Amino acid sequence: QVQLVESGGGLVQPGGSLRLSCEASGITLGDYATAWFRQTPGKEREGVASISQRGDNYRYADSVKGRFTISRDNTVNTVHLQMNSLEPEDTAVYYCGVYMMFPPTMTPPLYGPNSYNYWGQGTQVTVSS
Repeated sequence: QVQLVESGGGLVQPGGSLRLSCEASGITLGDYATAWFRQTPGKEREGVASISQRGDNYRYADSVKGRFTISRDNTVNTVHLQMNSLEPEDTAVYYCGVYMMFPPTMTPPLYGPNSYNYWGQGTQVTVSS
């Protein structure tokens, strides 16, 4: 049974940092392209960052470029999202997703969440003073 568990969310002041983790069981994350999406009430899930299966290509939403960094740690079957210079607009529930059957050197899209095969339960990030 595949399970993705996100952690690391919380309350942080504007300008602060958080590091999210997505730990997998029942699947080897290093075998698949992975992404982080986020969602606020009443809005569609939007892509934030994605990483290729090989971990050497990345894609970021314009709103987070230069502030967020996605990375893999295959030794612990985890994908991270380092978030710096956080803004109130970053407040959302953050989800990690796995996109199977994707070319190993390419980054999956930051749209069309229904194309992703597995999702975690999400972790809340709140940026507020």
